[in-house]
Amino acid sequence: MKICIATDAWHPQINGVVTTVSRTAATLHGWGHEVMILAPDRFKTIACPTYPEIRLALARPGAIRKLLADCAPAAVHIATEGPLGWATRAACRRLGLAFTTSYHTRFPEYLRLRAPVPPAFSYALLKVFHGRATRTMAAPTIIDELARRKFANLVPWSRGVDTALFRPRPDTPPQSAPPLFVFVGRVAPEKNLPAFLDLDLPGEKWVIGDGPALPVLRRAYPRVRFFGAKRGDDLACHLAAADVFVFPSLTDTFGIVLLEANACGVPVAAFPVTGPQYLVREGINGCLDTDLRAAALRALTLSRAACRDTAVGYSWDACTRQFLGNLALNQADEPVADACALRG
Repeated sequence: MKICIATDAWHPQINGVVTTVSRTAATLHGWGHEVMILAPDRFKTIACPTYPEIRLALARPGAIRKLLADCAPAAVHIATEGPLGWATRAACRRLGLAFTTSYHTRFPEYLRLRAPVPPAFSYALLKVFHGRATRTMAAPTIIDELARRKFANLVPWSRGVDTALFRPRPDTPPQSAPPLFVFVGRVAPEKNLPAFLDLDLPGEKWVIGDGPALPVLRRAYPRVRFFGAKRGDDLACHLAAADVFVFPSLTDTFGIVLLEANACGVPVAAFPVTGPQYLVREGINGCLDTDLRAAALRALTLSRAACRDTAVGYSWDACTRQFLGNLALNQADEPVADACALRG
C-alpha cells in the first residue's frame, strides 16, 4: 500500500528521528510498500534559529494537499511537530484524511534551553497537535509520562539497531591509550555534554558528532578529541573502539545510540533517566548512577559479549511491524490488521 510519512527531521541531519524514519521507510520498501517521504528537501527552507544546521520547511498546507491528492496514500503518518508537521496536519484535516503522529523529542525542554518559553505552554501546544491524530506513537520509555500529561490515544512504537553495521570489530587497531570513553550524538546543549567532559577519568575521551555547541566545547576542552560527524562504517568503527559509551543526556526519550554502542559490544554509562532506565540492565549491558563517573568506571568491567547479546534483541523488522499495526488507514475496506499481513 501507499504510505506517506511527513518529517521535519531529515538528511543530512544525524539524529534518532532521521534514523527511525529512514530505517522504517527502507524496511517498508523491502516489504513491497510504496513510501512517500514529505521532508524539507521538497520545499524552500530557512535555517532554524540557534541551530542553523537544521533547515525548516516553508511548506503551505495547499501544496501538501496537492501532493497528498496526487499520491492518494492509504495512510499518513506525521513524525514531527515542526512547520512541515503542522502543515501536513492541516492538509489532512482539510482533505478528511485520518492520520497518526509520533512523539520523538522532548521539544518543550529543548526549547526552554534556548528561549524563555515555559514548558507548560509548549506541552499544551503539543497536546493540540497530537490531539487530532487517530493514534500517537511513542517509545515505550515515554508513554507513561505522556499519559500523565493527558496525551490521548497513545500506542507504543519501539526502535531498532542495525546489528550488521554496528558490531564488534576486534581487528580494529587501537587509536588511543586505553581506557577510551566515547560519546556519539548531537553536540548541543540538550545533550548535557559537560557532565561527561568534566569527569576525572583515566585514558581518553572522544566526542563524535556535530552541532551548535561544537566550537565552544572544542575550545573549552582541548584534551578531548572531537571528531565531528561520522556516518556508516566509519562511525561504527570509531564506536566499536570504545571501552565505554558515556551518555550524559537527561532528556532523551529513547536513545538509539545506546543500542548501537551495545551492538558494537560497548557497555553504556548513563544517568538513571528515561531512555537508559528502559534499555540498560544494570551490570549486564551498562551501569546507571547519579554519579556518572562511578557508572563509567563500573562499566569498564562488563562483558562485551553480553552487551552485544542485549542489542541483538532489537530489530527494525519488529519495529516496522509495530508501526504498520499502529497506522490509521483511509481505505474503509481494509482493516488495520491487514497492513501487517501485506509484508508477505
